[in-house]
Amino acid sequence: MFGKVRFGILLLFLAVIAWGNPFLRLSRYQPQEGDLVFQSLPANSDLVKAIEGVTESPYSHCGVVIKKDGKWFVNEAISDVHSTPIFEWIRRGRWAKFDVYRLKPEFQKHIPKFIESLEPYQGRPYDFRYRLKDDAIYCSELIYHAFYDASEIHLGKTDKLGHLNWKPYTQTIIRYEGGDPPLDRDMITPIGLSKAPQLMKVYGKIED
Repeated sequence: MFGKVRFGILLLFLAVIAWGNPFLRLSRYQPQEGDLVFQSLPANSDLVKAIEGVTESPYSHCGVVIKKDGKWFVNEAISDVHSTPIFEWIRRGRWAKFDVYRLKPEFQKHIPKFIESLEPYQGRPYDFRYRLKDDAIYCSELIYHAFYDASEIHLGKTDKLGHLNWKPYTQTIIRYEGGDPPLDRDMITPIGLSKAPQLMKVYGKIED
């Protein structure tokens, strides 16, 4: 009896490891340049909780898949704008889960210019105030601006903060804004970006 219990615990332990294993996650996803990847960051930050709570979605971060020197990276705005090896990017997310959205075939002609258009934003600092300006930039804003630069197409729908679920997170917003919540501020949120009609979901694990 004890042996069966111990064997069952071992199987459960191995299943938990496999469930959150970024190697397995990556092996099931075939990257393509220009893919947009979305994840839930670790929920130990008031900012992450606010992003997911205000937008009422599991997405607190996103980036663009690119290939450099035969290796896959995610170009992202997190501390600043830079590229992160895709394995490290996946491992950072909660339970190593992520979702992938790909441009529909009729929009894939913009991918080469889209990748090029990311370059001018490299090194810019992260925007904790979430303004649609280029001096400092946040994750979904990077994608929104770069794709427009490449195609003159707005990817996704912007929302005003006042139309979102901001009230439970008032103190967090005030702390990062340095003043009253800017309810008229237009923002492109990760979930708003993911709903762009030009995109199709090709891989998803966050809701599994």
